[in-house]
Amino acid sequence: MHYDFDMVVIGAGAAGLTAAGMSATLGAKTALIEAGKLGGDCTWTGCVPSKTLLKAAKVAHSMRTAERFGMRPVQPQFDFAKVMEHVHDTQNHIYEEADAPPVYERLGVKVLCARASFLDQHRVKLRSQSGAEWEVSSRTFVIATGSGPGLPPVEGLSAVNYLTNETLFSLSKLPRRFIVVGSGPIGVEMAQAFRRFGSEVTVVSFENTVLFRDDRELSTLLRESLAAEGIQFLFDTIVTRIERSGKGIRITADNRFSKFKTTLEGDAVLFATGRRANFKGLNLEAAGVRTDKAGVVIDKRCRTSRKNIFACGDVAGRLQFTHMAEHMAKVAVSNALLHFPASIDFKHAIWCTYSDPELAHVGASEEELKRKGTAYDIYRFPFSKIDRAVTENEPTGMIKVMAKSLTGKILGVSILGANAGEMIGEYALAMRNGITLRQFADTIHPYPTYVLGNRRAADQWYIRKLSPAYIRWLQRIFGTRGRLPDPPDPDRIM
Repeated sequence: MHYDFDMVVIGAGAAGLTAAGMSATLGAKTALIEAGKLGGDCTWTGCVPSKTLLKAAKVAHSMRTAERFGMRPVQPQFDFAKVMEHVHDTQNHIYEEADAPPVYERLGVKVLCARASFLDQHRVKLRSQSGAEWEVSSRTFVIATGSGPGLPPVEGLSAVNYLTNETLFSLSKLPRRFIVVGSGPIGVEMAQAFRRFGSEVTVVSFENTVLFRDDRELSTLLRESLAAEGIQFLFDTIVTRIERSGKGIRITADNRFSKFKTTLEGDAVLFATGRRANFKGLNLEAAGVRTDKAGVVIDKRCRTSRKNIFACGDVAGRLQFTHMAEHMAKVAVSNALLHFPASIDFKHAIWCTYSDPELAHVGASEEELKRKGTAYDIYRFPFSKIDRAVTENEPTGMIKVMAKSLTGKILGVSILGANAGEMIGEYALAMRNGITLRQFADTIHPYPTYVLGNRRAADQWYIRKLSPAYIRWLQRIFGTRGRLPDPPDPDRIM
């Protein structure tokens, strides 16, 4: 049968752009369908604007705390509307450089600005904003329609102007009182950003800590650091009602373990309560593609219930990160076009929350290892002993490595500290390629750098091998006469 295209990608966020670009590069006749602007959540409502805003907030914070560097602190003077203009300029720059249609058209991708719905497993109907309709057919499809904000069932929600990540970056006036509902990555990052700009910030969370999926020891340290900046927290709390109050918004919240009620008033409320896959309107039933509550159902090769249709990124309801979306897109296209049996690498999935300090993770968590009964040791190294962190006055944080005691096989790593997101990648590379802590410790790292802390954490594995009995044996062989070391102590850091 003749098809219009070899590959049609629906959705032009991180996953869709990667899939379309890779497909065209491999010689497939490729179409990319997007109802809005190319770039998706990452460029317009997620990573790019949030990290740009976080950097501006950090500059303001550095000015206020300049005494840390022997300088006179000053109160930053800024126009919040101008700050947001800077955010939008950054978004547009990245869009023009990496996301705009001409970038993909030069690769041979046909960009179609329309909304798609399946007619069957090989055909989709397209509808443009002007109302024009037409059909295209393809041998294979990749569904990459992303996700949107997940909202809890709160009474009165439809009657107030609440914020999500999709509307937050349209603000032009700094809210004096800012309420954040949710203590996941988006909630934590934006709570800190707005606090550093001068808002009074309260975080209301159903969970009992921030970043509950991360290492509990390190997330607790992060929570304490955020509280020291003046962010207020209400944990184990459910928002039950929201309503207008004068020119602001009032929320009512219940403690989930008692009858205690709390009423808060703010000028703006951000709901950062998770993500939900975008697949309604695609008419997936007509194509025979299964879905569940999480999103489009896929196997480890990103294949849906139809062998010629694949899905990747947030729409599949797995780990909803830009880098995972790109990874899944590569897996999907490899299987769809090359019939190469690539699989999603969940074992080495990596993530980072870009608070200050950052909190990053790869591999198994300590809780997961305990649950599975896996034997492991913990090797810690604090940022207060990383010389680069000391010279830059960034002593808060810790590298925490879970590994096999005998072999040094790395099972999981969490890092809290400045540049943790840059540091964690080295551990991901090591784990994926079977590099042990011994090999890690034997690798030369530049001094003084933050990544040298990675090696220093690995050094702790070596140090614990140096028992008094082992040193006494060496002394007998070589005739040395130094003091014997103290017995190995997992709490002692060298």
